Amino acid sequence: MRLRPAAAPGAAPLGVTVLRPRPGISILVHRRSAAVACALALVLAAVVIASACAGQTWVSPAEVWRTLRGADTPYQLVVTELRVPRIVLGALVGAALGLSGALVQTVTRNPLASPDVIGVGHGAAAATVLALAGGTVTAPGALPAVAVAGGLAAAALVYVLAWRRGMQPGRFVLTGVGIGVALSAIVQLYLTGSELDAAEQLKLWLTGSLNGRGWDQAVPLAVVLAVCLPGLVWASRAARPLGLDPETAAGLGVRVERARLTLTVLGVVLAATATGAAGPIGFVALTAPQLARRLTRTAQLPLLCSALTGAAVLVGADLAARTLLPPLEIPVGALTSLVGAPYLLWLLGRSGIRQ
Repeated sequence: MRLRPAAAPGAAPLGVTVLRPRPGISILVHRRSAAVACALALVLAAVVIASACAGQTWVSPAEVWRTLRGADTPYQLVVTELRVPRIVLGALVGAALGLSGALVQTVTRNPLASPDVIGVGHGAAAATVLALAGGTVTAPGALPAVAVAGGLAAAALVYVLAWRRGMQPGRFVLTGVGIGVALSAIVQLYLTGSELDAAEQLKLWLTGSLNGRGWDQAVPLAVVLAVCLPGLVWASRAARPLGLDPETAAGLGVRVERARLTLTVLGVVLAATATGAAGPIGFVALTAPQLARRLTRTAQLPLLCSALTGAAVLVGADLAARTLLPPLEIPVGALTSLVGAPYLLWLLGRSGIRQ
């Protein structure tokens, strides 16, 4: 067995570079994670370009660039009004779901957990159903706000019910599953007794879709991501000791319960806002952090790479949903679930995931 040489006293750990932008400030950069982040950014850029060009009308990359620069081209409607807002929204939703999944999996220490497990998606759906059934909301533009409120309320209920002198990850996940089943039953009851048109509209939203969505949904989500950015920078450091057992983390000076609550709130806010923008899109929050972790080979879930992976996966899935069966457009949530379920079974079969 080959032994890797230990780092010299006072030197950076193996595979890590120390950046000192100014005296008194040191930043540890994991070299493989940085390389993976750059590669994922290039993949995302390639998927974005392909999505802007492909569709029922093919537009060359040169014409897309000319159109975006404001030149008078016959593709103004297709590129600037239909495709670009949808691509931006898809990237933002994917990034938010990837970050949310990484945060929730860090808190629960369970690689099979996701925001859906703790009831965010079910809460958003149930709140939308109750608002429509009671006539509280009549304007379609208000439904995303209702969905966000429902997702936050469901996650808060799960947290309160799971609290027993502290938040135990196992109880947290099981409580979320129970609450999710109950909220799903409410949705099914509404679909059974509602009019056909209303049921069809809600069923489309429940599958998750970027069709017909654009800047009106992308701008609020971008604002939420910008507001959460300082918290995410803090979370990237707080997540490292939380990967250890609670006693060890507390011995390192970490306030475990406070850190868990903060990470959970960040994850829930991101997941609820993404769900409000595009509907419940399954498996992105579950698979993106695990894909990123396998690529970076780090002990903790990498937040930046999780966000880039989620964005690339969702934009690519939406491109496939638009172009696989023209002129039929598959809801992107149905496609991610169709691909994500076998991937989850593959992960379980490899026995590479441990609690």
